[in-house]
Amino acid sequence: MRLLIMGPPGAGKGTHAGALAALVDGPHISTGDLFRDHVGRRTELGRLAEKYISAGEYVPDAVTDDMVRDRLGRPDAARAFVLDGYPRTGTQVATLDALLDARGAAVDAVVELTVPDDELVARILRRSAVSGRSDDTEDVVRHRLAVYADQTAPLVRAYGERGLLLRVDGTGTMDDVRRRVEGAVAAIAGATA
Repeated sequence: MRLLIMGPPGAGKGTHAGALAALVDGPHISTGDLFRDHVGRRTELGRLAEKYISAGEYVPDAVTDDMVRDRLGRPDAARAFVLDGYPRTGTQVATLDALLDARGAAVDAVVELTVPDDELVARILRRSAVSGRSDDTEDVVRHRLAVYADQTAPLVRAYGERGLLLRVDGTGTMDDVRRRVEGAVAAIAGATA
């Protein structure tokens, strides 16, 4: 099963994508992890991405597309994966559709985690204090939420129009949210089996 997990920064995508990846027996592919890996290794793509990440801006589509295309081309992602943080723009949706179509595949479902903005800001600032992530200042977080609302939320509506959207309440304990996410995916897996 090929899944996307979407939601604003701090909604818990990374936390729940790992459990979903185990459920579908495929890798959890996080663009945030791809960015940090490339930045850490000082690759050409990483140097390009770093200047945008530091400013709280989206990394340009071409850079992100190249990283994702490479990762989805690996054997472990051939039949199942959970893609976290991609696509974020209409152009990226078209790129992903074309990439999967060329392989005779398509996205099976899109899990959207919904969380109120005030809770998102508090979560991210707590995470920043614990992990020391320099890209998680309050100003940058609020800017990222605004960018998400402007650029990415319309993609959620588009996937809804395709009948692929599974909207899940992302508030509450981690276990509660995990059960909701897994239940939504199990329901769609049963419907498509």
